Amino acid sequence: MSLAKSARFAALLLGGIAAAVAPAFSEELIDELKKVPYKIVYESYQDENWDLFMIHADGSGRVNLTKTPRVNELYPHVSPDGKQISFSVDAGDGDDKTRDLYVMNFDGTGRRLVDRGARDGCWTSDGKSLVYLKNEFEKLALMDYVTKGVFRCDLATGKVEQHPNRELSHLYCICCTPDGKWYVSTIHSGMGYSHGILAIEARGQRVVKLNIPGCRPDVSADGKRIAWASGDFSLSIGDLDLSGPEPQVLNVRNVVVSSKPIKVQHVDWSPDGRYVAFSYGAYKKGLGLAPTLVGVRATGWNIAVADATTTNRWVAITTDSNSNKEPDWVPAP
Repeated sequence: MSLAKSARFAALLLGGIAAAVAPAFSEELIDELKKVPYKIVYESYQDENWDLFMIHADGSGRVNLTKTPRVNELYPHVSPDGKQISFSVDAGDGDDKTRDLYVMNFDGTGRRLVDRGARDGCWTSDGKSLVYLKNEFEKLALMDYVTKGVFRCDLATGKVEQHPNRELSHLYCICCTPDGKWYVSTIHSGMGYSHGILAIEARGQRVVKLNIPGCRPDVSADGKRIAWASGDFSLSIGDLDLSGPEPQVLNVRNVVVSSKPIKVQHVDWSPDGRYVAFSYGAYKKGLGLAPTLVGVRATGWNIAVADATTTNRWVAITTDSNSNKEPDWVPAP
């Protein structure tokens, strides 16, 4: 075993998450990722504060994008042109704590509020608008599905419009299809659904259950595939067919399968569709808040990149285990 490989293996062990999947320590894949032009942004809890960080696809060159010791930035999403980033900000304490949606340029300039009491921002394919969810209650709840309403903000004018279907609720991790016709989101205990993934007509009333188990979907940049957490310990991908009257997912297969207690979550497509980034770490069901939730500490969690063409060819690209979650790829400039 090479020194580099031994170092990554040791770091994972020290983080309390011993080898979930043997192929994770792949020198070949790291060498491959060094040639990838895209970077990855993610949230991390460093020095008693949440900040947004950016790294190369192989994990090198980490940069703190926010550097705000008194403000907690979370849930980064990058615009299609790679020039802007949307994110959530948790501010205040106790009953006064809020979660609001912001946007800024990558150099930190142009930082501005999009909407109060808002979360889960995602970009439309033209990069002109942000689609997002509103908190269900005035008091912030950290549970991901405590939302009511889908909204869209035109960033040039600041105009906000609510989705025509006013019954949309208990959604989380919403994303847009590139053709602009559909939103895809997880639903939990709302609108007559228990749990699953829905396609929601962007400008209409239709809601379509995609009949795939799991949560936190992400649609590829070309709109032809979808990735999601199909279980606590598996990530799946499938072909997304948008050609018919209603979207459907075909040819489902696993891209990552982990072993208990190492949970895998927060999957995100690379711009070219060759890889997916995801987060992983120790997980045990109980009475406390799950480490996968935005704004919840997740000691031992790290970011990894997987080859989307096969199963379980992946490698860790962070090893400090400081609540590294919610990866999102940065398109090449």
